[in-house]
Amino acid sequence: MSVNASLDERRPQFRDHRAITSFSVPTPGDAGTRALSVQALATALPALDLFERLRAIRAHVSGRIVFTTSFGLEDQAITHAIFSQSLSIDVATLDTGRLFPETHEVWAETEERYGRRVATFAPARSSLEALVAQQGIGGLRTSLAARLECCNVRKVAPLGRALAGSAAWITGIRADQSAGRAQLAAVAFNERHSLIKVNPLFDWTREQTLDFVQAHGVPYNRLHDRGFLSIGCAPCTRAVEPGEPERAGRWWWEQSDKKECGLHSEAT
Repeated sequence: MSVNASLDERRPQFRDHRAITSFSVPTPGDAGTRALSVQALATALPALDLFERLRAIRAHVSGRIVFTTSFGLEDQAITHAIFSQSLSIDVATLDTGRLFPETHEVWAETEERYGRRVATFAPARSSLEALVAQQGIGGLRTSLAARLECCNVRKVAPLGRALAGSAAWITGIRADQSAGRAQLAAVAFNERHSLIKVNPLFDWTREQTLDFVQAHGVPYNRLHDRGFLSIGCAPCTRAVEPGEPERAGRWWWEQSDKKECGLHSEAT
């Protein structure tokens, strides 16, 4: 079903996102106040709509904030909330070198729609050349270790550069995407990158996200209309069959029930 097609007769009621201008949450400080800071933001977000949540994060965090997008449905909703409010939040993407053409198309459409650039972080040339020399271009399917190494070079290492010097990291994770993601938190301190990680759509369903994108006319990846519910690199993503879990189309040849690339593992 097309994202632009009516899902049903329900339509969410979106509040005027200009109404709230301040938030009574403390500014993050050193390690001694970190737990209080995370808890305050986690407590504030559920009562807010998406526009307000992004403003609350910006008001709460002192320092650079980075939102990383892969141009999926959730990411496009968050991008809209950031760009339409002209928030001082950097929007960045990891261009792995193996993205779908449709992903590049919605990337270009997004920049044109909002008049802002999406910062790009690509794999280091030396690391990528060494990876392909070792594995071959299709070596990622030979073992889980090989696939994770590919993800590390193409995604995890560039993410480290994207987040360098940041105080907070925003992602599009939803709890109902997988059992593993349900074990994460809406707000937490990320030890690996030494920053606050916020998942503002953590308590949303896919249906809520679809409704938001439709209601606001947000550009979306056309692969969603062809059954691609979770979109990553082209060699690692397929459409899902009716009744399959949302992330069943990612690394489908693997037996593991944890379909992750390492960006959102428990260590991150």
